[in-house]
Amino acid sequence: MKKTLVSALTTALVVGAASTTFAAANPFSDVPADHWAYDAVSQLAADGVIEGYGDTTFRGNQNITRYEMAQMIAKAMAKTDVSAADKALIDKLAAEFSDELNNLGVRVSNLERNADNVKWNGQARYRYWSQRYENEKGSKDKKNADQMNFRLEPSAEVNNNWHVKARIDAFTDPSKDTDATVKLVRVWAQGDYKNFQVKLGKLPFYSTETAGMLLDNQFSGAQVTFGNQLKLTAEAGRWNLNNAINQSAIYKAAVAKDEKDNLLYGDDAASYQGIGLNGTAGKFYGGAAYRHFQSDLFKHVNEVKESYKSYKGYKANTDEADIWSVGAGYTFDKNWNINGGYAKNEKADRFGTAHNIQLNYKGAQKANKGSWGAYTAYRYMGGNVAFAPTYETFLGNGVNNVKGWEVGTEYVPFTNVTAAAYYFNGKKLDNNNDAELLFGRVNFWF
Repeated sequence: MKKTLVSALTTALVVGAASTTFAAANPFSDVPADHWAYDAVSQLAADGVIEGYGDTTFRGNQNITRYEMAQMIAKAMAKTDVSAADKALIDKLAAEFSDELNNLGVRVSNLERNADNVKWNGQARYRYWSQRYENEKGSKDKKNADQMNFRLEPSAEVNNNWHVKARIDAFTDPSKDTDATVKLVRVWAQGDYKNFQVKLGKLPFYSTETAGMLLDNQFSGAQVTFGNQLKLTAEAGRWNLNNAINQSAIYKAAVAKDEKDNLLYGDDAASYQGIGLNGTAGKFYGGAAYRHFQSDLFKHVNEVKESYKSYKGYKANTDEADIWSVGAGYTFDKNWNINGGYAKNEKADRFGTAHNIQLNYKGAQKANKGSWGAYTAYRYMGGNVAFAPTYETFLGNGVNNVKGWEVGTEYVPFTNVTAAAYYFNGKKLDNNNDAELLFGRVNFWF
């Protein structure tokens, strides 16, 4: 049985790892059949540390070479999720065959290990926005836009606990046939331990408690999370306010058009600190969070227009944003669930609250051809608190600083291909004019 396992492993490792140069000449002597290494490798195979391939038969009664044994040991050394007993066996084998490992085997196995431990996911997607809104004269204006996006999301294993992750985005405007702009949007190191996680770098920025109603972006800093079903998250760093996709709405609400350019000075990156608590209990889930931002840009918005000083609750010279938020959801059954959230910016003079409620039916699963989902929602999106919401009807080419109803559906026509259509109809918060938007998207996932 020992020789059967070892022979099968040897066949797979030698064929898969050795190049033509290695096959031409083998400088290592045979390992005797009664060598203790056979027992050690057989134990590792039985424990699943080394996996066999082929028909698991032993072709002849020949001994295996030290080179072949080194290949198996190198493969075992690449594993990190092993027991203490198996780790001791691997260390003992590595010491016995150290020359062979240093000479050739470890180098080959490390290349294989690195290739195996870098995983790539991504998508190619096309998005289209068709916006209709009422202008100051009471007539309807139209604005159409589309975008193509190619995204890569690599994840590289550092060790059993740490990974390095990233997001690379390329965007192009197909209507103008522009060259794509490529950006390294995120890159961070992530350590995962029992009931504890830490992230360092330029990392995801998401308002979990409100299902993304406030934020779905990225910031530079650190985040730590404690707990299991009840999780406490603390984070701090810097966030570039140019990433606040509703920034234009904030400016329009505060100043006249010919004054807006005067605000574009000072430090665009706000200092940021936040803490949140999220948990689940059966079919119920919920959370709450507090976030603090500080930047001169907030101060400029609040002080520029003299007429706003008569507005109830006006707070001049404020360079801060203090945002409290709560959210909850309930899953009725496998098809129906509901969620909602509320947030308030204590420092905002106007448009400082946001709330949302959404009813979902089923859901499109990209790996399941023919699956689909639909939703209906009411959204009130104050531009001074919902800085970068996850809703695609509110992204850069969409509507913002609005209230109204939204419906949407998503369908999987082919495996790993999704198609979606959303429609929003409501009012602008600053002038109560009509605002509506039709959005469409096709994703190809890989």
